[in-house]
Amino acid sequence: MKRIEDYVISIPDFPEPGIIFRDITGILRDADGLKLSIDKIQEMLEGVEFDAVLGLESRGFIFGMPIAYNLHKAFIPVRKKGKLPRETVSAKYDLEYGTAEIEIHKEDLRPGMKVVIIDDLIATGGTVEAAVKLAESLGAEVVKIAFVMELAGLKGRERLAGYDVESVITYEGK
Repeated sequence: MKRIEDYVISIPDFPEPGIIFRDITGILRDADGLKLSIDKIQEMLEGVEFDAVLGLESRGFIFGMPIAYNLHKAFIPVRKKGKLPRETVSAKYDLEYGTAEIEIHKEDLRPGMKVVIIDDLIATGGTVEAAVKLAESLGAEVVKIAFVMELAGLKGRERLAGYDVESVITYEGK
């Protein structure tokens, strides 16, 4: 049987020389790869008590939604600013050039809820750190953060010190 790493397509020198882009579409385009990735993340959640899955736009939706469905948990989307129709709370985070902002419906989380956050990739950790702040600002407790891939050389995990963070695959570089 193949490993998740076998489905990831590595593209050298993209988006710039010296960078190896790790493309998850190789996982998504193969039914076995997709099932394996979701199963591996779901295994990370065994024994974790939680009420809801927070999925980060957009690839966190791909991996988070089936897990929420399989485990009969709520799914709460964390979206880019301006995409949600009801009252929201938002958090800004830094990008390489500038800032971005994500938001969540204010009424989707309640004090005392336990949540897991799922995304495809952790690089610098800015987006997921903002998602943690959003959840906590509404009184939720982040009990686990799970990723398909981690680019350890970008040190995103350091921004999440004190949280239970796990990745299916870890690449040492950037």
